[in-house]
Amino acid sequence: MSTNLLLNLNSPADLRQLEETQLPQVAQELRNFIIDIVAVKEGHLGASLGVVELTIALHYVFDTPNDLLVWDVGHQAYGHKIITGRRDNFHTNRQLGGISGFPNRGESVYDAFGVGHSSTSISAALGMAIASNLKGDYNKHHIAVIGDASIASGMAFEGLNHAGVTDANLLVILNDNAIGIDPSVGALKQYLTAVKAGKNPRQNNMIKSLNFDYSGPIDGHDIFAVIKELKRLQKIKGPKFLHIITTKGKGLQQAEENQVIYHAPGKFDATTGALQPKSEENLPPKYQDVFGLTILDLARKNDKIIGITPAMPSGSSLKFMMDEFPKRAFDVGIAEQHAVTLAAGMATQGMIVYCNIYSTFLQRAYDQVIHDVALQNLPVIFCLDRAGLVGEDGATHHGVFDLAYLRCIPNMIVYAPRNEIALQNILYTAQLGLNNPIAIRYPRGRGVVTNWQATNLGKYQEIEIGRSICIKEGSRIAVLSNGSIGNNVTLAIAKMQHPEMIAHYDFPFVKPLDEKELHTLLNNFKTIVTIEDGTVKGGFGSAILEFASENNYTSQITVLGIPDEFIEQGTVAELQQYCKIDVKSLEILFSNY
Repeated sequence: MSTNLLLNLNSPADLRQLEETQLPQVAQELRNFIIDIVAVKEGHLGASLGVVELTIALHYVFDTPNDLLVWDVGHQAYGHKIITGRRDNFHTNRQLGGISGFPNRGESVYDAFGVGHSSTSISAALGMAIASNLKGDYNKHHIAVIGDASIASGMAFEGLNHAGVTDANLLVILNDNAIGIDPSVGALKQYLTAVKAGKNPRQNNMIKSLNFDYSGPIDGHDIFAVIKELKRLQKIKGPKFLHIITTKGKGLQQAEENQVIYHAPGKFDATTGALQPKSEENLPPKYQDVFGLTILDLARKNDKIIGITPAMPSGSSLKFMMDEFPKRAFDVGIAEQHAVTLAAGMATQGMIVYCNIYSTFLQRAYDQVIHDVALQNLPVIFCLDRAGLVGEDGATHHGVFDLAYLRCIPNMIVYAPRNEIALQNILYTAQLGLNNPIAIRYPRGRGVVTNWQATNLGKYQEIEIGRSICIKEGSRIAVLSNGSIGNNVTLAIAKMQHPEMIAHYDFPFVKPLDEKELHTLLNNFKTIVTIEDGTVKGGFGSAILEFASENNYTSQITVLGIPDEFIEQGTVAELQQYCKIDVKSLEILFSNY
């Protein structure tokens, strides 16, 4: 290849100046560029490699940004970002002060809609298409690119159902690679597999029955075939649906063969694809593995225990239980609302249900938590992984609102363990016969206890509901921490010249609060500091302020946590520093009292 075409592409307008015969070279260069950067800087790899040809074809055929392109979730949008003017700063992807790992309206006019959670693209693009019609702009195109895992979500079907009775100029492209982060599941996956195999006659096509002009399936890696079909569809008005077949990780052998691992593989060798080895000896466990191995241990002893996750069996580590008890552990696909109400239904029949959902994704099932679980006081056990600041995934994925949005719900118990031993013990306690639903929220990443399995797996202690713990006594200031951020408090106190001034109390229960201990503390300390890995508006600190106000206490109470803004991407350490809840910031704060 004589010329590096990609380096001369600063916008889709430049791309459209090329001959069609040059586009396979652009595709190869784009793949290589993504691989070279992600190998060093990390990020989401497989999804973007799988849609390189589609990305180029879309920007080549359609007049972006005048035509509006919406990517579902956005894991697959790296090529889109590179082509749309962000090539030279793509190396800052997912870093503090850099570009977002997902499409972001504030970042580029080519990002028509901000995304990060799944199944929003059809509704968003349909809304844009209807608005264009109302403005008399009947020639504008609106394209939603959605994966086979995301299209199985209820919201996607709601969008399809509405779009089919409109004259909106909407094109839905199904990027069918049979995998989301983990392999796709469910009857729709089986249907799509049959369509790809030619086993479903066209007259039985479910998309056509929804009044879409259906075409496909076609090879999504044949750029000429994709362009030809997009040009044909460009001339057709109304709702259209293009089914393309792609391979996640296309172009890197290891990514094609190990699609789950190479979704976000960390650092790897760009030439060979080999993962950069990480020594995990003598490291504390990941919280997700503490959950997964503990629930497996409990399930072996209690056949009423059920595990449910919406599409995250690997990320949540429920896969341990799914492998050993496949009839009692369920991946229900990207369907958080269904997961919660399914758990509620099981709970009515006496089952002990651990419903494991990332904190940021439980937001998508808030009504079900209230209406189907808490209102009926069903003892569903919500295990909220990735609570608090999660790092490089940024604003769409931080789990910082759960304490606030859960503690206002009647009947709900809300608990955040300080370490992995506490997590094990609350998981054990929850299956002993609680009379209320409980939400257990724990962070992304590793804990602090290296020998947790030897010391505690199977040797559980029941936790008293609503009880706080005195970690350290002190004379002048009482620090009340919730959850694992309390470990920062311990480290900060240890660095102080006069640690004897600081009392430290772990308040793992945001609801119910340990009111007896709070009365004692507010009577004995004029200065109280609360700290949480959650929003300062409505969370743990707000609960303490409310209690003090209701009981006419006059102590000075400082609330530390996540400020009232959406926090962008960066490492967890960087973001904690920004929020002033890192060890150094706490040490300075405590020393100033």
